[in-house]
Amino acid sequence: MSMYRQLWLAMIVSTLLALLGGLLASTQNARQYLSQQLTSKNVDNAAALALSLSRQEPDPVMVDLTVASLFDSGHYELIRVVDPAGKIMSERIAPAGQYGVPDWFVRLLPLNGEAGEASISNGWRQLGTITVISNSGVAYRSLWNSIWQLMGALCVTGLLGGYLGTRILRRLQGPLDRVIGQAQAVSQRNFVTIEEPAVPELRQLAAAMNSMVLRIKTMFEEEAGKLKDVRLKANADPLTGLANQTFFVVQLLESLESEDKIDHTLLLVRLLDMSGIEARLGTPATNQLLKACAKILADHTRGANALAARFKDADFAMLMHRTADTHALADTLILELQAAGRQAQVDHLQVAIGLARLQPGQDLAGLMAEATSALAQAAGSAAAGGGRAVHHASTAMSGTSPAASQWMPVFQQALEEKRVRLASTPVVDLNGRLIHRECVLEVLLQNQDGWQPMGRLSQIAEQLGLTSTLDMKAVQLGLAQLKEVPGISLAITISAISCREARFVKELLGELAHDASLASRLSLQLPEADATEQLPAFRAFCVAVKKTGCSVGLQHVGRQLGDIGQLHDLGLSYLKVDSSFIRGLHYNTGNQNFLRGLTSIAHHIGTDVYAEGVVDPLELAELAALGLNGAAGPAAREHTG
Repeated sequence: MSMYRQLWLAMIVSTLLALLGGLLASTQNARQYLSQQLTSKNVDNAAALALSLSRQEPDPVMVDLTVASLFDSGHYELIRVVDPAGKIMSERIAPAGQYGVPDWFVRLLPLNGEAGEASISNGWRQLGTITVISNSGVAYRSLWNSIWQLMGALCVTGLLGGYLGTRILRRLQGPLDRVIGQAQAVSQRNFVTIEEPAVPELRQLAAAMNSMVLRIKTMFEEEAGKLKDVRLKANADPLTGLANQTFFVVQLLESLESEDKIDHTLLLVRLLDMSGIEARLGTPATNQLLKACAKILADHTRGANALAARFKDADFAMLMHRTADTHALADTLILELQAAGRQAQVDHLQVAIGLARLQPGQDLAGLMAEATSALAQAAGSAAAGGGRAVHHASTAMSGTSPAASQWMPVFQQALEEKRVRLASTPVVDLNGRLIHRECVLEVLLQNQDGWQPMGRLSQIAEQLGLTSTLDMKAVQLGLAQLKEVPGISLAITISAISCREARFVKELLGELAHDASLASRLSLQLPEADATEQLPAFRAFCVAVKKTGCSVGLQHVGRQLGDIGQLHDLGLSYLKVDSSFIRGLHYNTGNQNFLRGLTSIAHHIGTDVYAEGVVDPLELAELAALGLNGAAGPAAREHTG
């Protein structure tokens, strides 16, 4: 039984006991008072009747007539007159039980009034003794009515007391519920603070909990800062803070191998004649120019599917999600870079950009050859005149896709004909046991060959406003699969766009509420960059979803981990580290240190850490030494078998 119910029950019992005690005490007092009044009345009536008879020379007939006339008035239960010898001269007795109240009431609360006695005399000669008992009916009815009135008054008082007590308990319940909610949140890895209640005892408890949460948050922020330094040292250019060439190439390779990232564009950016600029400005000023240019590239790559890197000297690279007009993007970059040059006293900063779009089945060498060739042609054009040039690789950038409006009937027909399914890959622990299956939605469209992963069509779905509809379909398919196959768990990737839509969240909570046992075997995951970009909305989403028993996790983790201090109150069940940190892990000490620190922080808040895209058994072996909980990828699948 909850403490609130115990307090409420104690208040009810206390109120009932107080009311019952008050009723019994008042009833007993009233009974004693009425008994005393009956005794006084009996004595007075006996004395008055004896005095009346003493003034006459009563004979037996007169005595009997007088007694009869008085008794017939109905105010007496007994009138008896006896002579000095003890012989009854006259006696009248009323029938028993005529009080106008229930018999049980008379038996339970008898009025014990004593009979009144007086002597009838004539001078010094005693003529007899009269005994009088007045009728108790009026007293019983008075006691009966007074008890009912008292009960009514006590009930009203009790109801008023109950109302006031309820208000007081509710005032206590709010702060108490907040303190309990905070404790439950901490137990579920949501480290939140609350407003301190006005109740002294609860205020002390809340202050202690808040202090603990703030200490944990401070610890996370400190560890996150150290972790960011480790990550930057291992994977970032020391001068500009952008990704280094090794990290970028690994990320590019992972994008080529991932079907849901194939609609990316590679941009190679070169600042020409940097040796001449350094000779004129000096190394410090040149470095400041490079930092300013790097910041421009970084600002354009803040998002879930973008990355900027510095290769060497004045060569930069960008991996960006496919845009509507890549030439406009390149022109914007050139204008901003030349503006940065003018601020650094370089009036005509020459900029060349080569672009190549990632294609299905393309290898890394072919992609880099196309982009490098495009960059070389752009550099030649920029050096020849104008100081700026953009060149598109012909094979990568050719061709057009249907307009977004032309895709709507294609998607609608696929949904109506149920040409959608979940494709899954296993995520296993380091002993080869299945943790869950990671699922993505695939669609069979009439204008495409074969099943298409939604990652490849995400931009079109977003333009059509179908993202949340497709995410809901993926959740419904996942719940149906969980119902058909007991014992498995699924992790479904959804979009941050859906998490921000109130309609989607409401429908999702309704689906999860149908069967708590299914919800407990389902996990919903988002890319880390999407979640951190819309952190308040993602935090509200986590709170709502976790109440149903469903788990929440992040995938492609690594790039934004300078912000891990903001993730401590989300209650995440797991983090999936991006495969770019896993490639060649067994010989990359920088990434080893990064993953060791990340795993330590995550485990302190009860969050598991899994590795994505493990391709080498040596990488898998290294994960165990670093403390990770599981892995996905070819090597992990082989380890399962």
